[in-house]
Amino acid sequence: MSTVLAGHGLIKKYGTTTALAGVDVEVGARDSLAIMGPSGSGKSTLLHTLAGIIRPDGGQVLLRGERIDQLGENRLSALRRKRFGFVFQFGQLLPELPAEENVALPLMLEGLPRREAVKRARRWFTPLGLEGLEQRRPGQLSGGQAQRVAIARALAVEPDVVFADEPTGALDQATSTEVIQLLTFVTRDSGAALVMVTHDADIAAHCGRILQVRDGRIHSHDQYTVA
Repeated sequence: MSTVLAGHGLIKKYGTTTALAGVDVEVGARDSLAIMGPSGSGKSTLLHTLAGIIRPDGGQVLLRGERIDQLGENRLSALRRKRFGFVFQFGQLLPELPAEENVALPLMLEGLPRREAVKRARRWFTPLGLEGLEQRRPGQLSGGQAQRVAIARALAVEPDVVFADEPTGALDQATSTEVIQLLTFVTRDSGAALVMVTHDADIAAHCGRILQVRDGRIHSHDQYTVA
């Protein structure tokens, strides 16, 4: 595996509580990693630390061999915009923008002209089954459609890594399966790595690897063959 993102010896404490107790993790291009664990296990802290949202108290986070946990906030913010994509449980789409502009927003924030940004955004509508929905606002979309728009937005910047935090947590079972199948396929097809937190074992099973986190430590590491 050619490593894209790695965490080595990650430690994070909140007062007397240890959220991460020396965690090691690596993820490669086209790899998909699900992080599971009970509430308070450290799984969300691990994802946020890898994504540069939380700074570890110890250890290192490296993106393609470059240490990022010591970057200044401005450089970290730029890195998150340009090289990471994010999919959240409730999508967090802007209600006043049509779907195509929600997808194009990260590109426009980086200075790409609106016309070119929207053109690039539209490329994701067919692979994600969103044809004809370009002008619909989030309130006019189903939960599954809105989450697929959120996936398109995450991929629009052609990121190295997509981070997904409970991406199917607000969806019914059938829609959850549809969304996770699309998410794992399009990230792999784009060449990005996928790091996902989920509490659902059936959703996690769509990823190539599963980390079970308990008490801030890796409890088990299972690998699967993903078609």
